[in-house]
Amino acid sequence: MRIDFDPETMGPTPFYKLLTSVVVPRPIAWVSTVGQDGAANLAPHSFFTVAAVAPPVVQFTSVGRKDSLRNVEDTGEFVVNLAPEGLFEQVNATATDFPHGVSEFEAVGVEQEASLRVKPPRVAGSPVALECVVHSTMGFGNSTVVFGRVVHAAIDDEAMVDGHAEVTRLRPLSRLGKNEWGTVGEVLDLARIRYADWEGQAPEKA
Repeated sequence: MRIDFDPETMGPTPFYKLLTSVVVPRPIAWVSTVGQDGAANLAPHSFFTVAAVAPPVVQFTSVGRKDSLRNVEDTGEFVVNLAPEGLFEQVNATATDFPHGVSEFEAVGVEQEASLRVKPPRVAGSPVALECVVHSTMGFGNSTVVFGRVVHAAIDDEAMVDGHAEVTRLRPLSRLGKNEWGTVGEVLDLARIRYADWEGQAPEKA
C-alpha cells in the first residue's frame, strides 16, 4: 500500500519538505562568490549536480534570491567547493541568514585561498574546487537554476588514487531530509554490463 500526495493540495512548503526527504542523498555545492562590494560569500546548496560533459557544466539551484544568486548574476563567476565531512559544522554555519554584505568566510572562520581562473576564492580546507563561469540561468517559480561552465578543477593530491578522486578520501557530506546529513558509508563497486555480455548476466529476481 502507498500513500498518495498531491502537491496542488499540499502547498509548496509541505511538498518541498516531502521532496527533500525522498530525493536523497543530495550532494552539496558549497558555493563561493564575490559581490560587487568585494565581500566574499559562501553558502551550501543541496540541489546540485553535473549538467553536461562537453562542455563541462555543473548546476545548482537557489531557492529564493540569495546572495549566491545575486553575485553570480552580477559577476558571472562562482566556485563549487566540495563540502567535506571534516568541516561539517562550518558548512552548516554558512547556511545562516547573515545580512547582505557579511562574508561567511570571516563570520564562520573558514580559511580561503585564491582561485586560479576566477575571482571568487576557494575554500582552503575543501579537497575539491570547481571554478566556474556562468553559462546561463533558468527560473522556475521562486527558484533559479544556475548553470556554470567549469573552467578549472583543483583537487587535493591526497584524495587522488591512480588518477581517480577516491570518495573515501574525499569524504563528502550530503543532505537528507529535515536536519539530517549523510556521510560516506559502504561503497559498492559494480561495473555496468555490456549488451554483448548480457546473456546470463541478468540480476536474479528478488
